Amino acid sequence: MTTLQGDYEPSPSDWVRDQVAEYEASGGQRANTLLDTGWPIIVVTTRGAKSGKVRKTPVMRVEHDGEYALVASKGGAPEHPEWFHNLEAHPDEVLVQDGPAPVAVAVREVSGDEKATWWERAVAAYPPYAEYQEKTDRQIPVFVTTPKGS
Repeated sequence: MTTLQGDYEPSPSDWVRDQVAEYEASGGQRANTLLDTGWPIIVVTTRGAKSGKVRKTPVMRVEHDGEYALVASKGGAPEHPEWFHNLEAHPDEVLVQDGPAPVAVAVREVSGDEKATWWERAVAAYPPYAEYQEKTDRQIPVFVTTPKGS
């Protein structure tokens, strides 16, 4: 099984902590949508930029040909989500779990035409992303993950 070494620090948010625990306990069979919306999520494991601790975050499932987009929207807030900083600080220590087991991935931020293509996929998978971008002055970053060894 693929894991990140170190202390796991669950989210301070109850629903995130509970969702990650249930998702992992069930191998992705339960707690695999955003609350009760029916929109699927994946669990992304990162290393904390400041703490160095292992962090796990549910993000919307935007998949294409085995790669995943990680959209740092934070609901259209003016600042990036915490996990954005974790990806920047430790891009080589990231796991994506979409189903029974996490997979080690390489992560890169995309721009230009590639970002536009992934943004279309993201909005198709989770339409509120379009509203989130309208709500904020910042350009919402999009990262793409590729399984390591592929």
